[in-house]
Amino acid sequence: MEQKEQEQPGRDRDELVLYVRKSVYGLPTACPICLPAYIYLRLANISFTTYYDVNSPDSEDLPLVEVGSYAGFNSEAGGIFEFLKKENIVDLDSEIPSYSFPDLMASKVLISSWLADATLYELWVNYNENVANEIYFSDLPWPIGKIIYWKQKRAAMQRLGINSSNCQEKEAELYRNAGAAYESLSTKLGDQKFFLENKPTSVDAYFLGHALFVLQTLNDSSKLRQELMKHGNLIRYTENLKTEFLEASSSSAPPRSSPHFASSSRTSRSRTSSGGAKYRGSKEKQTQPKTEEEKTFKKRGKYFLITQFVAIVVFLSLMGGIETGGDEAEMEEDGFFSDD
Repeated sequence: MEQKEQEQPGRDRDELVLYVRKSVYGLPTACPICLPAYIYLRLANISFTTYYDVNSPDSEDLPLVEVGSYAGFNSEAGGIFEFLKKENIVDLDSEIPSYSFPDLMASKVLISSWLADATLYELWVNYNENVANEIYFSDLPWPIGKIIYWKQKRAAMQRLGINSSNCQEKEAELYRNAGAAYESLSTKLGDQKFFLENKPTSVDAYFLGHALFVLQTLNDSSKLRQELMKHGNLIRYTENLKTEFLEASSSSAPPRSSPHFASSSRTSRSRTSSGGAKYRGSKEKQTQPKTEEEKTFKKRGKYFLITQFVAIVVFLSLMGGIETGGDEAEMEEDGFFSDD
């Protein structure tokens, strides 16, 4: 999504590019990790272009922001918000007075821990495979998407400490914590437009991204959605900011699919003295003729498919050698081999 160019303090007028996962469910990006980054730049009134990456569904680098020859990655300490701060591009929290800093940190912790864990559970563990598929895998061949989904589900269960013997207890704990987080945030917000000091902060970016994901991707049977719907002021807050910052400021120019995103190649980055990360070759690729971009895109797509094909062969070979193993039974329980 292109917007009018603005000059940012402390930075040459290089184009700022945000790489995110694709737009579905009426959201500019439906990935619950990428959406707060998009909203952060909107709240800051920063000029940027959005690129969609559909070839790296399990990349930890997304969201990624690029300015000139520098890039900040979600996988680095502090994520892209820290990169934007260190590069003097934008810091929504810079004007927050010291007495409000504890509230800022406490609110961010609630969102990034209890609410993020409940979101992780809803998306990967609690029978929302169709939602995950729409956001991450629908552009990939079915076998590849199915295997990556199973891999992500297993990773989510491991992170949340869930197994077959404690699933119900963990689920109750996750929703109990999420309910407590919503209650605390609702009390903090009250009737204010923003959470702190009547101005947008990173708390608003994090929570608005979370709330929009819950409200627009999860159905009415979702316990997390039900917990959020109990708080009318949080719903009004979400709808009001969505109208003001996401709908009213939308450009007619759609975001573009990226032909040159290389997040999976971590050797393409090098640390710089300013604390950012340099993305080698990205500018050169953007300025090459279209035919060269197409060649690069097709080449990378070919390598991606070959790699995934090899992974499938290895995976099926391993599964074929297990006659009574527990992993296969677990996959069947997960619906890995189901037809839906």
